[in-house]
Amino acid sequence: MKGRAWKFGDDIDTDIIVPGRYLIYTDEETLAKHCMEGLDSKFSEKCNEGDFIVAGKNFGCGSSREHAPIALKGVGISAVIAESFARIFYRNATNVGVPLLEAPGISKLVEDGEEITVDMENATITSSNGESIAFKKLPPFMLEILNQGGLIEYLKNK
Repeated sequence: MKGRAWKFGDDIDTDIIVPGRYLIYTDEETLAKHCMEGLDSKFSEKCNEGDFIVAGKNFGCGSSREHAPIALKGVGISAVIAESFARIFYRNATNVGVPLLEAPGISKLVEDGEEITVDMENATITSSNGESIAFKKLPPFMLEILNQGGLIEYLKNK
């Protein structure tokens, strides 16, 4: 996968990903319009299908709502790559079909706006200058859930 990296810092909570005032909505399209609005009100307009979010530590902390990963999926994010993730967010993202890649050191490797390449098979991320970093490879069952679009689709097909 190739795409633009949108870089954010540490402790990006679910209220930043999608502000609480939009919790009355549950559909991807509406939530996508407000994705990352807490830091960039124009993010959903600038983000393209296939782009990545790159972040520091503890991405997805805060409330355990599924609205946040649904917004990321709706805006077209291919994967979120971070130093670490809040555990409940990690599970919610998998449930809705958004890959989360834990890559210690990613914050130092990638610059905002840079095109990066993610190789899921070899568990590597390569920056535009050719430097690579490894991420924790996802187990086969999790890849199957993500490839089916999330847990519900996975279970429907079982």
